Amino acid sequence: MPAMQSVSTVVLTRDCDAVQIPAGNTVALPAGTEVDITQTLGGSYTVHAMGGLFRIAPKDADALGLKSEAPAAAAPATGNVDEKAVWDCLRTCYDPEIPVNIVDLGLVYDMGIEDLPSGNKKVFVKMTLTAPGCGMGATIAGDAQQKILMLPTVEDASVEIVWDPPWHQSMITAEGRRLLGLE
Repeated sequence: MPAMQSVSTVVLTRDCDAVQIPAGNTVALPAGTEVDITQTLGGSYTVHAMGGLFRIAPKDADALGLKSEAPAAAAPATGNVDEKAVWDCLRTCYDPEIPVNIVDLGLVYDMGIEDLPSGNKKVFVKMTLTAPGCGMGATIAGDAQQKILMLPTVEDASVEIVWDPPWHQSMITAEGRRLLGLE
């Protein structure tokens, strides 16, 4: 899904929960609040309102007067999940402040798939954040976990935030650098 090329201003049609960026606190934005939609990537919405940034979940798109555009899990229609499907799925997850997915930002350090006795799979991911003080870690990790759980044959998924090695800009992929205008 492409990023919005321009900021659009809307008025919330109903109360909705939002996650304050970068603190990670959940707050209720009241109906009638004017918000500027600044990013629409990965199915969620980043808005500027009341002097701050907030992330609104896909389920609350209607409060913005929009139809939810949550991406379907990137997965094969049938069969077992494979590494490519998991990496493609992770590419649908975004930091709400940066218009580049978590894979191309270099935030995903490790990914693995294990067979479970049931015949299904467990997927584990180790990732970091751009800054240790970012309160959005649980939100970003939870988004990744929920999307992975939508993949066929995935029964369990674990997304762990780690801090070693510390993230730095050199970890951004060539595609991420291109999207950010760094090259």
